[in-house]
Amino acid sequence: MPRLRRVFGATSYLRLIDRGERLVAMVLGVLLFLVLVTATVELSIDILTVELDPGRRWVGDRLTGVLGDLLNLLIAIEVLQNITSYLRRHVVQIELVLLTAITAVARKVIVLPPSAENKPLLIAGLGLAVVCLAAAFWMVRQVSERGDPSRTGPARSFPGEDRSPATDADGPR
Repeated sequence: MPRLRRVFGATSYLRLIDRGERLVAMVLGVLLFLVLVTATVELSIDILTVELDPGRRWVGDRLTGVLGDLLNLLIAIEVLQNITSYLRRHVVQIELVLLTAITAVARKVIVLPPSAENKPLLIAGLGLAVVCLAAAFWMVRQVSERGDPSRTGPARSFPGEDRSPATDADGPR
């Protein structure tokens, strides 16, 4: 039983979870990189095929589709940057996450079909999402420009004594 308590003790448990998170992030990063390479090759072939065929037109739905695909790749690159940033610094960079979300909403607005003008709630919702994300980004930027290390750096333990109830492997004492 003491050995089991050691394995599931707070420090050992947190170390195990930390290693697991890093492993999952690495696997996701590799998989996303493979998806990015494959999608880039496919999009390049698609664009070259259209370029070489003078009978096909770019204007209209075709251009919107290509722009949507390009923006999807940019969003995937930003997600990969989020993963690699987490692996390097062991913190989630909220500015990068918000920029990724803003890019995703912008992509949705850019590729909206003409029939979307008949859906005012969709357009209003996307507009509200853009305003909220931009406001959140501005607030995060304001905090980081002040340079408050407690808000922009990795989390640190509280300097005072721990007042939480003591626990053991079975729960609170």
